[in-house]
Amino acid sequence: MTLHLQLAPIISIAAGIGILVFPKLLNYIVAGYLIVVGVLGLTGGSF
Repeated sequence: MTLHLQLAPIISIAAGIGILVFPKLLNYIVAGYLIVVGVLGLTGGSF
């Protein structure tokens, strides 16, 4: 049996749980996401 996991859904679930546990964590998660997406956009990378 092969288990194929993608990174984005795992990150989304972890972020959702983190926001439920620590509501102030939302600011850091959004900021981190925007920074990562911006850097990947500038360098030509993708998720």
